[in-house]
Amino acid sequence: MLLAPKELEGILLVDKPSDHTSHDVVARLRGKLKMKRIGHAGTLDPMATGLLIILVGKATRVSQYLMSLDKEYEGTVELGKVTDTQDAEGEVMETRPVPPLTEAEIKTALAGFLGDQYQTPPMYSAVKIDGVPLYKSARKGEEVEREPRFIRVQSWELTGFALPRFDFRLRCTKGTYVRTLAHDLGQRLGCGAHLAALRRTATDRFHVSQALTLDAINALSLAEIEQRLIAPRDAVPPIVR
Repeated sequence: MLLAPKELEGILLVDKPSDHTSHDVVARLRGKLKMKRIGHAGTLDPMATGLLIILVGKATRVSQYLMSLDKEYEGTVELGKVTDTQDAEGEVMETRPVPPLTEAEIKTALAGFLGDQYQTPPMYSAVKIDGVPLYKSARKGEEVEREPRFIRVQSWELTGFALPRFDFRLRCTKGTYVRTLAHDLGQRLGCGAHLAALRRTATDRFHVSQALTLDAINALSLAEIEQRLIAPRDAVPPIVR
């Protein structure tokens, strides 16, 4: 009698490429691992790259604990252009002149977003209102009332400056829309802005330097992938072990 193949279980850290949805990554891994029970802990927009925590097999049970962890990002904001999606993938809706801002002025503006606050999810998002994802309403040109959500921005640092763009490093809680922060920053500065690039570098203690690209994973055997899996008990916060 043939034995059923062993089902893998654990956490796999993946470096998501751009132009892939988080669901695309899951679909490719399902094909590679020949498993259906695979999910992720924290969506990245298609434009964004970086750390995506993949849950394999029974590890999907710990999703809620990993999704609640704080995130760290690096990215680029472009001033002077407002898009309908609040990032570079959207259509430019408005162009405004960029004033001769200094690094000090940008740093001061970033500091104004630190701390506890409420953020309204963007229309182009997967948040559901009455069972309908907001992005579907947005594509019809509809504006839906959204409930603001609590977030916390622990740090937002300027790392590069060359107007009309600047680079940043951000640390924030789950559910924070970085592109909305960029949009709101542009509104405060009076010139508009959108998120030009984004890379998730860390989720709590997990860093993108520990992650594998999809190409690297595809080149591994199942046994080699199994060796890279983190046990669910070792991945969740100590308080829930």
